[in-house]
Formats: sequence, structure tokens, C-alpha cells
Amino acid sequence: MTRVYVVDDDEAVRDSLAILLESAGLTVEAFASAPPVLERCEVLVPDCIVTDVRMPGMDGMQLFAALVKAGVEVPVVIMTGHGEVPLAVAAMKAGVADFVEKPFTDEAILGSISGAIRKLQDRVKLRPVSAELQGRLDSLTAREREVFDLLVAGDANKIIAHALDISIRTVEIHRARVMEKMKAKSLPELVRMAMELGTLRLS
Repeated sequence: MTRVYVVDDDEAVRDSLAILLESAGLTVEAFASAPPVLERCEVLVPDCIVTDVRMPGMDGMQLFAALVKAGVEVPVVIMTGHGEVPLAVAAMKAGVADFVEKPFTDEAILGSISGAIRKLQDRVKLRPVSAELQGRLDSLTAREREVFDLLVAGDANKIIAHALDISIRTVEIHRARVMEKMKAKSLPELVRMAMELGTLRLS
């Protein structure tokens, strides 16, 4: 299921956008500021992030830059107000997936999100998978591969334990071995590897 993070300090905008996206069948998590989004991405990277360009503290562009610096690969759609289009164009040149100008139609924001996700999918498909990375994946045991697949899908240890009918402690052991064999320093890095390997569905 497609997961979208909505980031806007305006509660009315945030709530109405969340309702719209949920009505379109998307899973939505809403945030009033940018820093919690970075923390959340350490646990679960969404399919897309929609953020306002102007926010107190860390703004939308600073959020995007922080995601890039952290190595979190996720399409970002910037929402802009009147007169901020030049800034949005500069953002796209920096790598932001798309921008929509407020007030926008339902079709415009939904189209922007689906287009941003599709662009990333197409880019990932064109990447050659390194023999070394494939070798790391092939080194996993059958059980480790099951844990790997559930980890990158965003499941918590408790959920994985229930799904595989094993203890949480056993999941923790397998998880540590997966991270070691894949040479992943963090969960977002493991997710990027899964994307490169083509083992993770982005939507």
C-alpha cells in the first residue's frame, strides 16, 4: 500500500490533505513540522513526502536536503504559495520530484504524487545491480531472507515474530545478521539496497 507523509504547519491544510489522500486509498501520516519526519524515516521510509515549502524552523527545502544528506531516497513533492514558483523551480533543479502551487485541485496533488512515485520506480529499474550487492543478498539464509523482506516492508520486530511464528529475540538475532551480511549501517540503507535489488515494491 502506498504510504505518504504530509508535512505542513497549517493544521487545516494538513488535515484536509490527509483526508483527501486517504479517500484516494493512500496510507497517510501527518506531521506539523519537519524534524519528526526525519526521525520517522529512520524507521519507515514512505513512498512519497508532500511538504510545504515555508514552515517555521526547518522548511521544506531544508527537509529535502536533510533527507538527501541522510541517504534517504524518497520522492518529495513541494507545496508552494503564490509567488514562490521560482523557488519551487530551483527546488526541482536540486532534485525535488515535483511542486504544486496552492490552491491546488485534488487531481493536481494526486497526479503529482503518483508521478513522483513513478519517476523513482523508473529510475530504480534502470540501475544496474552490482554483483557484490547481489552476492550479499544471496548469502542470506532462507529465514534471514524472510526477515529481510519484512524489515524493508516496514514491519516491526513484533510483527515479524508473529508472521514467522518465532520469538522477538530470534527476530533480533536474524535482523542483526541481515544487517551484517548486507553491510547496512541503518534501516534506510537496507531499504535502498532492496530498491536497487528490485526486491521492494514501491507502491
